[in-house]
Amino acid sequence: MKPELIIQDFGGAHNADVDKTRARLLKGGSWRKQRIVVVIPAADTIPARIVLSWMNLAFPPNNGVCRIIATGMEVGDAYSTAIEQILAHPDLSKWEYLLTIEHDNAPSPDGVIRLVERMEEHPEFSCIGGLYYTKGPAGVAQIWGDIKDPVPNYRPQPPVDGELVECYGTGMGFNLWSMKMFKDPKIEKPWFKTLNGKDGKGIGTQDLTFWAKARPLGYRCAIDCSVRVGHLDFTGAFGEVDTMW
Repeated sequence: MKPELIIQDFGGAHNADVDKTRARLLKGGSWRKQRIVVVIPAADTIPARIVLSWMNLAFPPNNGVCRIIATGMEVGDAYSTAIEQILAHPDLSKWEYLLTIEHDNAPSPDGVIRLVERMEEHPEFSCIGGLYYTKGPAGVAQIWGDIKDPVPNYRPQPPVDGELVECYGTGMGFNLWSMKMFKDPKIEKPWFKTLNGKDGKGIGTQDLTFWAKARPLGYRCAIDCSVRVGHLDFTGAFGEVDTMW
């Protein structure tokens, strides 16, 4: 400890400029209800490095958090079934947000707080996700679709450091969703369905098939490039074993 003289001025850094502090708090919306239901589709085991990242996640202070793991189901079925159960619950159905985390995604500790702040700042978006990439040396950002092109597309877009990038669709590895969008009866159910070509509706992952239905109804999504998320290749299917892409 360095030598110093201490006088009685213990108001604190935040009290030094109350207007600035108030503006910061209003921006983050932490004074409102920001309850979050977390849905995790998973196999029987989850890599320890991934679980450790989840354990370090900070959530809005003094708000409810409910974590649900959906096991033994195809990923699209897992999401759709979990959301059906949430909306049927007398309490959880009234919560504000849904957070999807997948078994191989490692978000930064402040990732949830940052996504909540973005959602509060940008109510025009019903979903904002963190920035992560497909696995392998040639991985692309999961920012699907050039929104400047009026023709719907899912071409992977380059990230813009620190910026919010609107797109036609997102992955689901670390996304914050407005719960109320799933109460819209106009969105066809099941919400999330993986298409394999057998039913004559083409081929598509559950995330982008959802946005193909939701976007025409006016729902918008974006990726927050300031929220960094790792994507773990535990088995080495795309390179060296246990590589975080």
